[in-house]
Order: sequence, then structure tokens, then C-alpha cells
Amino acid sequence: MARLRHFLDLSDIETATLRHVLALAVARKGKARPEPLLAGKTLAMIFEEPSTRTRVSFEVAITQLGGHAVVLDSAGSQLSRGETVADTARTLSRYVDAIMLRTVDHERTREMAQNAGVPVINGLSHRSHPCQVMADLMTFEEHRGAIAGKIVTWTGDGNNMANSWIHAAARLGFTLRIACPPELSPRAEDLNWAAGLGADIVVTADPQAAAAGADLIATDTWVSMGDDQTERRHNLLAPYRVDSHLMARAKPTALFMHCLPAHRGEEVTAEVMDGPQSVVWDEAENRLHAQKGILLWCLGADSPGHGS
Repeated sequence: MARLRHFLDLSDIETATLRHVLALAVARKGKARPEPLLAGKTLAMIFEEPSTRTRVSFEVAITQLGGHAVVLDSAGSQLSRGETVADTARTLSRYVDAIMLRTVDHERTREMAQNAGVPVINGLSHRSHPCQVMADLMTFEEHRGAIAGKIVTWTGDGNNMANSWIHAAARLGFTLRIACPPELSPRAEDLNWAAGLGADIVVTADPQAAAAGADLIATDTWVSMGDDQTERRHNLLAPYRVDSHLMARAKPTALFMHCLPAHRGEEVTAEVMDGPQSVVWDEAENRLHAQKGILLWCLGADSPGHGS
């Protein structure tokens, strides 16, 4: 039996495969009309946390590829009534061809994959957001070419997005500078993993230094799912706001990204968010195409014979 192709963390997937998935995404975006490469396939989407982009992009992606999505929220499934993740995984595997889970607890994603008989995709957890960073990588390379050798600056909370950027830096060979308060630094486990692969990653409390000469500045909301919204947290992160002064430290050609939803005036000013260096809407659009690449790879419909 072939090994299941789960998409849980970028750290789990080899560089060549990530490049392959990105190429699939680019190829799908370049098609004038949808192709039913996943005809007859069904994706179960479980949302234990609310979603706009993840839900819509995955549902549209599987539909345009000829498949179908079944959407479950936490209140609409037996998970909310005490059924285990393992039992849910085993049951859904008898009905569907893939499962996408969006949850705070990363271990629930791992447990789902360990017990499922079909591929499992991490639609977001408190630890990582690999699908979003795939869309971000695709967006950067559309605008500025290969990301290898470039400088990416992450400023703000060392959250799930920061962790997935760490994984991507190690796999795809770009410099990553993370500017964040020491209290909100990324997980040491992820940094140590990347260091073991020779990744060029610097963590600093100085956002101005981190932004100097960068090709991309990225950030996220200050309060992620599962975080306490406290005045202290906002005070810690206020110096890491992306404004025109911080963008001026980067290269004149630098891009700005935000995975959305954004809070203008908090983690980013409206001037930057709506300015000429911002590619947030291209980034949001590319969630659709990145999801197609991920689905095609997970479901084994990624060979030349499938039109990719």
C-alpha cells in the first residue's frame, strides 16, 4: 500500500516535493478553464475554528477540479459530543478521499493523520499554517522570482505563521529574520530543527534591524486563535507594527504580505496595507491555486498524465 501523502507541516516535506506542489499551483492558475482532475473525489473539511479564506479557497479548489466538499463545523459533528479524533478519522476515511482539519490543537491534526486511511491536510493549527505559506511563496515568486537567496522579514508575534516561515526557509534556502518580543518568540523546537539543516535564520527584538535590506516584510494579527487578547500583549507588539518607516528600511522593491484578516492600525498601518508594495490580495487569491496544488499532490493526481 502506498504511503499516504499528508500535508501537515512544511518541515515534513522534502524541498523537491514542495517545489513540485508550487509548480502544480502555478500550472492550475495558468489554465483558462477548470479541468476535472479530481472528478468523483470528496474532501471533508472540519472547522473547529472560524474561517473565510481557508474554507472558500478549499471548497472552490476541489469544485473547480471536479470534486466535492463536505463541510463540518465543531458543533455540527460528533467531535463536539465527545467522539475521539481517531474514531472520526476512521469513519470519515470510509466516506471521503481526503480530510482538511482547521483546529487550535496541532496534536489533533497529527492524531487525525495517524488514524486516517486518506490524506489529511492541516488547514491551520496553533503551531503552523503551511497552506498559507505555500500561497505566500507562490505570490513572492510571481512578483520577484525565485525566493532562494532572498531576505524575508517576519515582524510581530512568533506564531503559527512564523513557524511555517521557519520551515519554508530551511526547505527553500532564503534568509529569514524574525523580529518579535522575547516573550513571544517562535518555538525553540522549530528553530533548532531549521538550524540542523543549516538554515539562515535570525531572531531579534529589533524590527528596524530585521527589516534592513529585506525583499519581503510579512506580519500577522497580534491576537491569533487561542491567544488571550490582553493590553500587555498589544503593548509588547506595538513596536513591531509595519508602517512606512519600517518599509523604508527594506529594499525599494520589497513586498508586504499579511495572511489576513488584518487590523489596520494595529499590526500594519492602512498606508502600507493599501499601498503599492502590498500584495495581500494576490496573496489571498493564491490560496485558491495553492490549495489546488496541495489537493492534486495529496490525492496523487499530480502526474503529467493528469494535465499538470
